[in-house]
Amino acid sequence: MDDRYSPIDVEREAQAFWAQARSFEVTEDDARPKFYCLSMFPYPSGRLHMGHVRNYTLGDVISRWRRMQGMNVLQPMGWDAFGLPAEGAAERNGVPPAQWTYDNISAMRDQLKRLGLAYDWRREIATCRPEYYRWEQWLFTRLYRKGLAYRATAPVNWCPKDQTVLANEQVVDGRCWRCDTLVERREIRQWFLRITAYADELLAGLDALPGWPERVATMQRNWIGRSEGAEIRFAVEGYGTLTVFTTRPDTLMGVTYLAVAAEHPLAVAASAGCPEVARFREECRVMQTAEAAVETMEKRGVDTGRRAIHPLTGRTLPVYAANFVLMGYGEGAVMAVPAHDERDFAFAQRYALPVVPVVVPEGYQGHAGDLVRDAAYTGPGRLVDSGPFTGLTSEAARARIVEALAKIGAGAPRVQLRLRDWGVSRQRYWGTPIPMIHCKACGVVPVPDQDLPVRLPEDVVITQGGSALAVRADFVNVSCPQCGGAARRETDTFDTFMESSWYYARYCCYDNDREMLDARVRHWLPVDQYIGGIEHAILHLLYARFFNKLLRDEGLLGNDEPFTRLLTQGMVLKDGTKMSKSKGNTVDPQALIAQYGADTARLFIIFAAPPEQSLEWSDEAVAGAHRFLRRLWGIARGAAQRPRPADGDYDEVHRLLRADIQALLDQALRDYERYHFNTVVAACMSLANILQRLLDEPVSDSGMRLLYEGLGLLLRLLAPIVPHITHRLWQELGFAPEAIVDAPWPAVDVEALKRATMRLVVQVNGKRRSEITVAADCDRATIEAAALGDEAVARHLAGRPVVKVVVVPGRLVNIVSANG
Repeated sequence: MDDRYSPIDVEREAQAFWAQARSFEVTEDDARPKFYCLSMFPYPSGRLHMGHVRNYTLGDVISRWRRMQGMNVLQPMGWDAFGLPAEGAAERNGVPPAQWTYDNISAMRDQLKRLGLAYDWRREIATCRPEYYRWEQWLFTRLYRKGLAYRATAPVNWCPKDQTVLANEQVVDGRCWRCDTLVERREIRQWFLRITAYADELLAGLDALPGWPERVATMQRNWIGRSEGAEIRFAVEGYGTLTVFTTRPDTLMGVTYLAVAAEHPLAVAASAGCPEVARFREECRVMQTAEAAVETMEKRGVDTGRRAIHPLTGRTLPVYAANFVLMGYGEGAVMAVPAHDERDFAFAQRYALPVVPVVVPEGYQGHAGDLVRDAAYTGPGRLVDSGPFTGLTSEAARARIVEALAKIGAGAPRVQLRLRDWGVSRQRYWGTPIPMIHCKACGVVPVPDQDLPVRLPEDVVITQGGSALAVRADFVNVSCPQCGGAARRETDTFDTFMESSWYYARYCCYDNDREMLDARVRHWLPVDQYIGGIEHAILHLLYARFFNKLLRDEGLLGNDEPFTRLLTQGMVLKDGTKMSKSKGNTVDPQALIAQYGADTARLFIIFAAPPEQSLEWSDEAVAGAHRFLRRLWGIARGAAQRPRPADGDYDEVHRLLRADIQALLDQALRDYERYHFNTVVAACMSLANILQRLLDEPVSDSGMRLLYEGLGLLLRLLAPIVPHITHRLWQELGFAPEAIVDAPWPAVDVEALKRATMRLVVQVNGKRRSEITVAADCDRATIEAAALGDEAVARHLAGRPVVKVVVVPGRLVNIVSANG
């Protein structure tokens, strides 16, 4: 056995062994329980960062651990390969996006392999390959025929820098999620998927996902935003009917104005004869569109000059165009009740509009006007100044007022969603072509199955802004599949979240070139453990759940949800902030691995923090992880230099020590089940301390037996975390003929934990001075007597009187002396 631990040699040898043995290639096997472990696949930027290392190490630890437990483990890897960054890089570097992407995939594949990740590389997919996106196009044509995919003109979020539409979920604080540019509002024709048709099921399904963090489930519930309320119709002079939705019909008698979005047809009509309204609409075109931003911005508006009629009182109400109303939510119009809504109150204060309170808290005796002098009262209560509804509770009034509206055809109960249909078309080049053809005679026609895939030309030259496909005559000009006449291809491409919404299923049948999915998905799905960042809670994770239901309803798979258990790992920080190039605080994983080896990187990542918490980078902790591996190597080398004794019994001293080892094993096994991998490492370090003591004591058969037994346990506990060094040491120490990757997971010897005696630490005035061994079932008096009778304790007491003796059962005795 080599004197020194050489990570490069050890890791190269282990990886070559796994590749030759095809250790991680799996097929369907009903004889063993299946376990599908998946980490969110990366965008091929060209270089791994420490967030990647943490994400993929966590998934690999789980996969290797489950494999050693006897499960048939599927762990694949691929590439989320389409997207805007490739276009920007191609433009800067003068290469096609395809070449840039494929070169990056090759580089990152090598980096991942260097980490020793237990992937079935046969299943590797890249979403930019026609053999992958062909099936996405195929599914889209079917959704179109079912009415679940459609094209419509709608107000959209437009990024003026990237020259493309953004989904609502891709607007963060009013800015593009990728380039941070202020988003504009535009009207544009685009393609949608009818995710709202699945809103109730998506909402209800969250209750059947106990393995998901509650934070993620809450974020999705809030994004879907199911609200029960009423639809109320106001007649507007010179316009027609204005429909609003409200969750507070009990406040209808307090409405003092209506407000519409700047894009609302009423505001558009009003702007034709009013320059002030037209100017306001133009200002709102470049306004932030995120709801969070709208809530915090200054509330501004303009009187459209139109007047609405209150459906129950007949009062005339002004209609304002307002910046706090978004066309993309509800009807793009609201009834404003300043006395009972903070936003409406702020607007009313600015424009000197009436504030009419109609709800007061139960038992309130003051004047209603005093209640809302400085702020709106937004709680429930009892109605006042509300005509026939005065005196009713808010709950009773909601029902009565909606009934009254329904009788005159001015309203009805309604459920409203915050969720909007998913706009899936993007005005960019590097994405999946939308498989539709526009014919003047036939309209919009899906591309026939036999003509799929619609291939994206990979030799396109990127120009600034817009879609490069629109200027490619060889792509755009086609014959209509129905009439044979001249037609044009759709030049928008899919939102890249389309590709990442179903990749988990394609891994199961990666080699099928005849159909999208086959029977193998019913063996592997759902994914048992999914791993990725919390930032994907209402983007990828919601879309993937929706896509899973689309695939199910097409008969392509049988599970309702894609991911049974979700782990959202914390960020990697340095100096308290997230690592990023702009902050200059990144750490290059390749340099780290070159200096210390992949096992050191993996050990540090696992030991530094629990998976869900943020991890603070520490050069000292990395060096400490490497020192532990060198120490492990030294312990194994010391054992290898001594003859391994035959099986036999342990003497009394080593039986007690074996009980300590089994207790640590029990703790580590429990922590694996809870994903407390950092405390698994802590237990392994404690176990290593015991093995070092055994190595340092005089050689005996009993001691050597325990040393080898303990090493066998320690190496298997560490094998999922540091697979390379444990692979070599398992071989060097001559354990079972199979490699450690195929070794069985250890089990606790329950009998060994039932100790006849126990060892207690003895402290004098809080400082450790000795240890005593007593019977496991002895009483307190016996423990005190044994502690006070110990020679080392007596020496440290030095004749001082004992004030008290504190016994912590099973752990320690603390003797407090006078003048201590």
